[in-house]
Amino acid sequence: MSAFDYDVVVVGLGPTGLTLANLLGRRGVHVLVLEREPEYYGLARAVYTDDEGMRIFQTAGTADELAADMNLDSTVQWLRADGSLLAQFNQVERTLGWPVVNFLYQPYLENSLERALERYPHVTVRRGREVVDFDQDATGVGVEHAESAGTGYCKNQTEPDRGTSERVRARYLVGCDGGRSVVRTRLGIDMTGTSFPERWLVVDLKAKEGVDAFRHLPYFDFVCEPELPIVSCPQPGGHHRFEFMLRETQTKEEMEDPDNVRAHISRFVDPDEVEVLRKLVYTFNAVVADDWRDGRILLAGDAAHMTPQFIGQGMNSGVRDADNLSWKLTAILRYGADPAILDSYEAERRPHAKAMITMSVWMKNLVSVNNPVAARVRDITLTTALRTPGLGGWMRRAKMKPEPRFRRGAYLGLPRRGLRGVEGTLAPQPQVRTYNGRHRRLDDVLGLGFAVLGYGVDPRAACSAEDLAVLDGLDCHFVTVYPLGGRPQGRPGDGRDDSDQVADIEDHTGELARWFGKAGVRRGDVMVLRPDRFVFGTARRGDTAALVAELVRRLHLRTGAKRTPEPELAVEHVTTPDYEESR
Repeated sequence: MSAFDYDVVVVGLGPTGLTLANLLGRRGVHVLVLEREPEYYGLARAVYTDDEGMRIFQTAGTADELAADMNLDSTVQWLRADGSLLAQFNQVERTLGWPVVNFLYQPYLENSLERALERYPHVTVRRGREVVDFDQDATGVGVEHAESAGTGYCKNQTEPDRGTSERVRARYLVGCDGGRSVVRTRLGIDMTGTSFPERWLVVDLKAKEGVDAFRHLPYFDFVCEPELPIVSCPQPGGHHRFEFMLRETQTKEEMEDPDNVRAHISRFVDPDEVEVLRKLVYTFNAVVADDWRDGRILLAGDAAHMTPQFIGQGMNSGVRDADNLSWKLTAILRYGADPAILDSYEAERRPHAKAMITMSVWMKNLVSVNNPVAARVRDITLTTALRTPGLGGWMRRAKMKPEPRFRRGAYLGLPRRGLRGVEGTLAPQPQVRTYNGRHRRLDDVLGLGFAVLGYGVDPRAACSAEDLAVLDGLDCHFVTVYPLGGRPQGRPGDGRDDSDQVADIEDHTGELARWFGKAGVRRGDVMVLRPDRFVFGTARRGDTAALVAELVRRLHLRTGAKRTPEPELAVEHVTTPDYEESR
């Protein structure tokens, strides 16, 4: 069977599925998104995104719109029980082009991401449709879905209407359907890790109309009170969240009682000035799926890993999954890469996701200390560390957060060279200056695919005709990076180029030059960046042929030229306008 209705079926319309659909849609991939729930959840779950997440939303063409509805560059604090400051963490660096600490209101984010999908006629969203069966063969996946009344987001048990079943065929299926993933369950994939017994009461509040109820709570606070650890989280649009750790003797019904909720929040706000949008007792898991791929079926987001909420990385880990998968699926479907490159998806993402889980559990253990003696030891240790030269600054900038850096030998790219090697690490994104004097974010110059950077040299001049044919076949963008004041000057007509795949930029902040220097990249060298802006590899000017050959080999292209992609859909691919043109 060779007829396909879609390139990719995405199951689940949470942040992971929405991000994946936007990234694939912007790259011209035909997508069907199936969501069991007819209506949005409408309440907050995730509250935070970081600079990595914002950079991915930038690739999806949605970051500026999303940022307009966020609290950016927020301070994070640890407070003692009496409200005095124990520690304060500020991250103002913008190495990736965006603030590191950003608090959001999830309904705003999800609504914006779903509206963005309307730009793409080749992306179809079907709400109230539940996956009831699927199967796969060597060339594709068959997916059966039926009308669903939804579960009220796991509040009710309902059965889909089998009389409304439809069947579609796609090349790939991606389960982004959460911790109770139907896709993962039907594949028989288990999750391994730890379920924590501690129960927390989460209370989401909204200031009443015309009332400034939260001005006195400007920062994200961990209240390290042994008797009652508390999290206080500001959100945009007059929203705020509190989380209270329950004692073992307290019941769910007791803690969710409106009078008890009112008593807890009254320590921080006037209960008559706010509306309680949600009150819920929950526990949390730190688990990872044993396998993230079964042939042409893949898992992403909470379907693949569940992260405790204490450093706000659950949603962001799913967004990173979407970024990693989107360009690899595009490379297979549009540029002829072999499906074998999908083996690198779990190899790259699992270690980082697990590292985030480990750090989140560590943070949970520090915040939720309920023994007064142990809490006092924690406070003294933390205070001492913050006063230690070097260590204190490192902690205040939260440098303990796992870096976006793949493990050696476990990524799609050249081997990392020595301690300074940048292969398999995420490139910075400074502001750069275009030839006409405009400032732009680096990624907006690099395009959506592979990018070839020449440091002080036109990278095409370092490539043979055969190499250029390969790179052109992948729709690579070529960029010359000049230091500030380093553009060449000459005679009339020099330097002109009509190609829309070539750009030259000035590194007016010096950030790229410093990064190149630390990595041992010299003037005249060439660097290849993957579409997710991780470094594929670097080469001296005379070694570019070997770099291109490795790109061909690791993408499993059959020849040095562009390989014929997988069979086209019955409907031809749509050429999508750039975001700047389509909004």
